[in-house]
Amino acid sequence: MTSPPSGPRDHLITNALERELTALDPALVDVAPLDPAEAPERLARHAQQELRRALASDARNTNDQASALNAALTGLDPDSVEVALPARVLQGIRDRSPMGTPVDLPAPPATPYSQSDLLVNAEGQPNVGSELRAELATADSVDLICAFVIWSGVRHVREALAAVHERGGRVRVITTTYMGATEKRAVDELVALGAEVKVAFDARTTKLHAKAWLLERRSGLSTAFVGSSNLSHTALFDGLEWNVRLSSMDAAHVIDRVRMTFESHWASEHFERYAPETRGDEFVQALREHNRRSLGETSTISFANLDVRAYPHQQRMLETLMVERERHDRHRNLVVAATGTGKTVVAALDYKQLRAQAGRDLSLLFVAHREEILEQSRATYRAVLRDGAFGEIHGGGSVAAGRHVFAMVQSLQADRMAQIPRDAFDVVVVDEFHHASAPSYDRLLAHLEPAELLGLTATPERLDGQDITVWFDHRIAVELRLWEAIDEGFLVPFQYFGVADGTDLSQLTWRRGGYVLDELSNLLSADDRRVAKLLEAIQRIVLDPGAMRALGFCVSKDHARYMARKFTEAGLPSVALTGDDRPTERATRLRELAAGKLRCVFSVDVLGEGVDVPDVDCLLLLRPTQSATVFTQQLGRGLRRAEAKSHLTVIDLIGQHRREFRFEDRLRAIVETRRGSIAQQVADDFPFLPAGCTIDLDRQSREIVLDNLKAAARRSRWRTLVSDLRGAPDTTTLADFLSAHDHRLEDVYRGGSWTGLRREAGLGAPAAHDPTYETVALRAMGRLTHIDDPERVAFYRGVLGSASPPDLAQFDARHQRLLTMLAWGLGSGSSGHATLTEFFDALWRERALIVELDQLLEVCDRRSRTLAAPSLLAPEIPLTVHARYSRQEIIAALGDGSGIKPKVTQGGILFARESGCDVFFIDLHKAERDYSPTTMYRDYAINRELFHWESQSRQTPEQPSVKRYINHRALGTHVLLFVRERKQSELGTQPFTFLGPADYVEHRGERPVAFTWRLPVPMPETLFQTARSVAAV
Repeated sequence: MTSPPSGPRDHLITNALERELTALDPALVDVAPLDPAEAPERLARHAQQELRRALASDARNTNDQASALNAALTGLDPDSVEVALPARVLQGIRDRSPMGTPVDLPAPPATPYSQSDLLVNAEGQPNVGSELRAELATADSVDLICAFVIWSGVRHVREALAAVHERGGRVRVITTTYMGATEKRAVDELVALGAEVKVAFDARTTKLHAKAWLLERRSGLSTAFVGSSNLSHTALFDGLEWNVRLSSMDAAHVIDRVRMTFESHWASEHFERYAPETRGDEFVQALREHNRRSLGETSTISFANLDVRAYPHQQRMLETLMVERERHDRHRNLVVAATGTGKTVVAALDYKQLRAQAGRDLSLLFVAHREEILEQSRATYRAVLRDGAFGEIHGGGSVAAGRHVFAMVQSLQADRMAQIPRDAFDVVVVDEFHHASAPSYDRLLAHLEPAELLGLTATPERLDGQDITVWFDHRIAVELRLWEAIDEGFLVPFQYFGVADGTDLSQLTWRRGGYVLDELSNLLSADDRRVAKLLEAIQRIVLDPGAMRALGFCVSKDHARYMARKFTEAGLPSVALTGDDRPTERATRLRELAAGKLRCVFSVDVLGEGVDVPDVDCLLLLRPTQSATVFTQQLGRGLRRAEAKSHLTVIDLIGQHRREFRFEDRLRAIVETRRGSIAQQVADDFPFLPAGCTIDLDRQSREIVLDNLKAAARRSRWRTLVSDLRGAPDTTTLADFLSAHDHRLEDVYRGGSWTGLRREAGLGAPAAHDPTYETVALRAMGRLTHIDDPERVAFYRGVLGSASPPDLAQFDARHQRLLTMLAWGLGSGSSGHATLTEFFDALWRERALIVELDQLLEVCDRRSRTLAAPSLLAPEIPLTVHARYSRQEIIAALGDGSGIKPKVTQGGILFARESGCDVFFIDLHKAERDYSPTTMYRDYAINRELFHWESQSRQTPEQPSVKRYINHRALGTHVLLFVRERKQSELGTQPFTFLGPADYVEHRGERPVAFTWRLPVPMPETLFQTARSVAAV
């Protein structure tokens, strides 16, 4: 028997294949269990392939083949699956004319409706245009998304589209002003035909290049065209184009994705409804603007007349600021985000929403150190507020007298400051806040007492070492994620190359979370072989090393000077910059780098304040950095957009490290962990990165990183936690410990508990009254780390502060349920007690548990980013919109279970009869793998207010439960949506986020029934990105 060839597989194991595999060494065979979520699709596909093969080799007539198929389907419902004999194909059902006579069906397309195919406008094959027109004749609705809409294309399909509209069908079109290529007359014609049209007026960051048609039919036979053809004559009829024609008969999950993606874009605020009579002039202006940009000309038309809307990353920043103020009562907030990501837009939108909340005008002081920044910032505020007269400049010879002042800090001298009342301004915004340690800023911030202080900066670090966060209680309110800014087009993509340099760092001393710098510097500042490796990598990776503009990050001043000398000797003129250099010298050298006179500037830090060299196109990472924060700051120095800069090249030298060094921490800066573990993404060569980004590890560096990640996974972090806590004051709280050592709450509860950690580290903790009971409760404590509902936190901490246990009879139904939720979470069902009263009596005897629970809730509250909203359900139901709950907690909150033991439920649907609530437990990722095309497009967010959900696979609109969903308002029942990303988290079962009682919008289809629900409160941006990312939009 010939052994199966090596290589990847994705096959179900049949008996025959299993016999072949038994001949192989088991170590060579990679087998995984069939994922239940994927099983129906995989098994059906296998059956289809085998049946096709068997029938193709069957020489009998079609009736005999159909009989053979029917025999194979024995056991299923014969009425629905058996083929009627003689075997025939239904090609359509005719309508009747007004006179009662049958009306002929339109001529079918050349490509059968049931088969997918590739159309390339080739000789002997139907062209895309003719196939599209033939299919439009039977479509009941048409959706088109297209970068360019041209008159030459519209005139070929206008009669067919008009006929769809006349038949009562819907036509929707999404297009863009990208490159100014779309023609207004063509779009106006579509509107005249009855089409609904949405346009991306500002296409600078929308990045719409898609071309797709979706044709839906009431019969359920949907088709789509996806490919390269815009709506133009050339693209449809004679251009060298590739388009896939898809059918719901053989590519249903792809059709589902086309539909879902279109709906998501249609619901997006970045595509705005177009009507020629109201927005025609604006459309023309936008087309002209983007046409100039595509030709490389300077823009002459202002976009100030457009509504300024927050991009997703800006929306998240705005929401976080609101949470800081409303949830945590913090009114001095620092925003850290890379230059070019729209911090000033965030500040202006934040001011706008503060003013709206206050219901009155708010006085504003915006401070910067350069006049051009003030002018640009005032223009941004004017655009956001749609007020061309907003704000006055103070400084540079101008004196402001109004309530909205944009001031140069130099103009606010001590004598001037003394004349300004401390509460003169409701809102104070300080741009480039890293200058705030300068005396002039110090005087300003010490004097003024605004209701809201907002700091904006690209970097919280300064070369002089002073800490700017002192003005914000030593905290950063919101920090921009690189992922978001790159995906939104505010930063360029990175192309990261990990290069093994052969350096052995494993013998260096490790102290206080890092290598001893003197030893590291001595090693790297004399390693000519490492420099040669780097130069070879640059030659191999960089297109033209003689034209690169690079920044190199080094271990020490000596290392930076050594690198600059070696690069210069190699023909790449370079310099070293350190804190010893005068500011004028640093500025001169950076200008030379931007002008192309230098190839690289080496530095120890991220070059400190005021560094802005957008032309930097290469970063050289020459120091071992495990900090995600430092790694992010280093990347931020090169990600700024610049003319003709398509991406940032990052070359990272990777050596053999001590076991304490953690690659996982630094990779968190560039790898999205919700897409799977970091180790798995490294093993899979990073399949999920921001658009345009790549990570390329050479063979040796990949092995180093993977070995490090695997070793870290094997090695308990508990020893590190114990070591860090040992010697701390006995008064150290859980919050103190996490903050002092930059640990996560999950680090503590993944390995044990806070009480157990204190005891092992030698700190005091009350002795257990009942060790068995305490052990049960401590093990369960990690199941409470998700609590983020402010009502629950406040109530629980209030109860814990009482000397006596709670008497449930003294509480109303809402608070009784809250106590039940707490008890179930702490493992009351396995505690051995008969009643909740006994359980809480026992809990109050365990003082260590009480102290730990209170400190845990304190941390949960501090780290919460949930601005919870009331659910408007019955008062006895203690559920808050956007808060997180376990399944047991949800059941207790709805009154569907009570007592000492939690009610056990399974499945994704529950009808809580007592409260009249249909509860949907939604796992966004159905399959264990992160990306599963056949399971991903069932439940997802369409936009922040609409959610798509599918019923169980066999349900129809006629079933009583589905009717209840549809008619819930009339029946007085509620539909509650609870979502989570996947079943498991690092601490066990992942909790659900409550989206609220949803309102029915529409449903379609059957087996399953697809619903659209409207949410009572828009999803927070972070949650929305998670709920839409499952559909890969």
